Amino acid sequence: MHLLTLHTHGSSNPLGISSNGDKLPMHPYFIFKDLVTILLFFLALALIVFYMPNVMGHSDNYIPANPMQTPPSIVPEWYLLPYYAILRSIPNKLLGVVGMLGSLLILLAMPLLDTSRVRGSQFRPLMRFAFWVFVSDFFLLMYLGSQHAEEPYITVGAIATVLYFGWFVVIVPVVGVIENTLMDIATDK
Repeated sequence: MHLLTLHTHGSSNPLGISSNGDKLPMHPYFIFKDLVTILLFFLALALIVFYMPNVMGHSDNYIPANPMQTPPSIVPEWYLLPYYAILRSIPNKLLGVVGMLGSLLILLAMPLLDTSRVRGSQFRPLMRFAFWVFVSDFFLLMYLGSQHAEEPYITVGAIATVLYFGWFVVIVPVVGVIENTLMDIATDK
């Protein structure tokens, strides 16, 4: 999907400045180049699936199931750990599921929440700092999702969850307004 959109509309300037003069049209060379990349990806995927299927598995998967005993720690895969931490940080089960679903759906609101006139982060130092705050919070949630539901992790998980949602609802719009204001002040002089 990305390749079709990229080659239909052309590629843009890496600085985030859009200009029709900077775009490259679609050409058979680019199609061949993309197909080579896709075929190499499928080759690597086929090697893993057919020759090394257990390379990414967990050793707990080979323990025989015991219907009379719950495993001591049930932990989802690494890519689901932040959402699991959000689920556990909210005491109410229904609100935890809503929070976990909302943590994904809030990404759809980003075009509405980003109030900045400049879309790229190349010329936005405050947004770059805010982005790394978000990345740090995401990795903290990932770590907290892998820990047992004990007291220091529950409290830190609740704070990290508030920071996660606060980043989208508060920090992104406020940083956009601040940067727009600073840009207007700089252009008035």
